[in-house]
Amino acid sequence: MITIALVGDRSPAVRAHVRIPAILDALRDSEDIDVYWLPTPDAEDAEALRGFSGVWMVPGSPYRSPEGAIAAARLARTAGIPFLGTCGGFQHAMLEFARDVCGFGGAQHAEYGPAGDDELVVELACSLAGHEAAIDLEPGSLIERLLGAPRTVERYHCSYGLASAHLDLLRAHGMRFTGHDDAGEVRVAELPGHPFYLATLFQPELAGDGSDPHPVIRGFVRAAAARQESSSLRTAIA
Repeated sequence: MITIALVGDRSPAVRAHVRIPAILDALRDSEDIDVYWLPTPDAEDAEALRGFSGVWMVPGSPYRSPEGAIAAARLARTAGIPFLGTCGGFQHAMLEFARDVCGFGGAQHAEYGPAGDDELVVELACSLAGHEAAIDLEPGSLIERLLGAPRTVERYHCSYGLASAHLDLLRAHGMRFTGHDDAGEVRVAELPGHPFYLATLFQPELAGDGSDPHPVIRGFVRAAAARQESSSLRTAIA
């Protein structure tokens, strides 16, 4: 059984929250998937996520507990659990990396209140809510391999992104930015050396009608399946 934690504060008013379980259901023909919703306040306890095959930090910020979201991203990163962060999940994954890996302990998200030079996640000059836009993908990157093309058009529903002033800090500590829009703004991040760590400002769960899961989602589920198979094998040997 592949167990996937959906970290976020579930609401019927958030379109992604309605789409995601249905999309994962569509993959049950090929994978035995069990999905659990984990509200962000519950994610403050790292033990709540141990044992999951994969962690998907879903859209819907501001989260009830940004610290819970950050804790979930931290555990997935450090424990090698396949991680997918979309929209708000992208933003909070970058906060975790900045604080815990880059030494930028004061990194903040502007959606929770102004923080001046400490704002890592800032309000976009032009909201992407409800828009589709092209993204150029870095050759050889995880995202490029998943999509099988150097360019894609994806749907967004967000108004926040990374502050350009802090990108070099994240790069210097190993974060790889592998997708950029036509203006050169970061839209995809991934972490080399991790079994599967992918964060997208776009929302693959909004692609199409949901009956044919996006390649990013399929790749995430495959990585979760590989982790579960490896865990089961270790248990059997023990």
